[in-house]
Amino acid sequence: MRLSFGQHLQQKQVQTLAPRMIQSMEILQMPAIELQEHIEQALAENPMLELNERDPTLPEEPVEHQDLDKPDVDQKELIVDNDKNNTDDFERLLNQPSPETYEDYSKPSSNRIAESGERQHDQMANIVDRPESLQEHLRHQLGEMDLTPEMLKMCERVISSLSAEDGGYLRLALADLLPPDSGQEEMEIAESALAVIQALDPPGVAARDLTECLLLQIKDEMPYADEMRTLVQSHLDNLHHNRMPAIQKATGFSIETIQSALLQMKKLNPKPAAEFIERFVPTITPDVFVDRDEQGKYTVRLEDNGSRGLYISQYYRERLQNGQATAEEKDYIKRKVTAAQWLIESIEQRRSTLTKVSQAIVDHQTQFLELGPEFIEPLKMQQIADKVGVHVTTVSRAVDDKWIQTPRGILPLRRFFVGGTQTDEGEDVAWDKIRIKLQELIDQEDKVRPYSDDELVKRLKAQGLNVARRTITKYRQRMGIPSSRQRRDWSKKLS
Repeated sequence: MRLSFGQHLQQKQVQTLAPRMIQSMEILQMPAIELQEHIEQALAENPMLELNERDPTLPEEPVEHQDLDKPDVDQKELIVDNDKNNTDDFERLLNQPSPETYEDYSKPSSNRIAESGERQHDQMANIVDRPESLQEHLRHQLGEMDLTPEMLKMCERVISSLSAEDGGYLRLALADLLPPDSGQEEMEIAESALAVIQALDPPGVAARDLTECLLLQIKDEMPYADEMRTLVQSHLDNLHHNRMPAIQKATGFSIETIQSALLQMKKLNPKPAAEFIERFVPTITPDVFVDRDEQGKYTVRLEDNGSRGLYISQYYRERLQNGQATAEEKDYIKRKVTAAQWLIESIEQRRSTLTKVSQAIVDHQTQFLELGPEFIEPLKMQQIADKVGVHVTTVSRAVDDKWIQTPRGILPLRRFFVGGTQTDEGEDVAWDKIRIKLQELIDQEDKVRPYSDDELVKRLKAQGLNVARRTITKYRQRMGIPSSRQRRDWSKKLS
């Protein structure tokens, strides 16, 4: 074997994103509320940044500013270079327009600051208490029981493994909750602890599967308790597929008894811990608004939310001009001014990009806005990216978690991006239209002889819509529409 040693040079081309670009993308992705919070945080952390908070409903008042008597200069980017003294850049900073050029922005008054503080205090005072979690609910019940330390410790392990989002099921094996060197005695304690938890409220909690969950909820005093246990233990699949004759043959129960027991079973809860899910309903604030002019053209506008009232503090401009700042202060101001300028420009870039993207979407989906969901057009993000002249990822960030106020209500911007297929004539048709047509066919069908999926395919094809049978089945299930056999059985029960 021969070993060789040597030096090798390898050249790689690596693309990295500048901090400014990263900030710009992050701000673009922020919805209106999050952007407002970001601005408030920046105002608190950066003294160079100020915000005009004048009430737009009040008449404008002239704001007196010191006349710096400086010539006009280009508003190019302020470059901060640690290797240079940035004399030219700071000359430009001093020569930049004072806040009256930024739409007469002024510093907030002391009264405005006091009012803002009072509003924040009121908001904090009115915060709703967090609801009790599943774990807290179970622990409170354990606290009223007389358990040994070993049993209590094991009960805590079981409780910690439960999730309200998962219905309160125990998905881990008991052995996984024990140390690796545990023996039979520890396993017996674990089984006893599980029994304790399963006896707590809500009924069915800590079950290891659906069968056990339902059995835990069946009490002897319930009507058809024995019949329900039989159905749960051996015939859940038959019940799911409505195979009543098969159940009758296997159990000897009459159809009436099975149906009565089934009615009682519907009172059981397959997800007993669902009530402990913390349901957070966010406040929807539209980022974009759609207006219609006299000619019937739809145009978009963005909500300001105070984001355009940001400007660089006049105080620090004057301090630099008067030569009062020390070298250390100048370095501090240098960094903070750059951060403020980046933020202002990133917000304006967000405004520009979101406006262009939203307008392109609205232009493409005009028929949807005028006539309704059936007339939505297939649309991909790449189409909007090509029209606006940006990368497709920019479009994705622009529409992410954004809402638009339209004549059809407040909708997520992503709602307008839909897939589709083609008709026999080559016309693009959105899947939303197909789903609407599918619902219409099922609503109009003979309930005694409902359409099969194959028949639905034929009827859609007669309307020029070519859809595969598996696609019909998928959309029917997503829409919560039972199969033709189930629809027929239900119609018999109702007749």
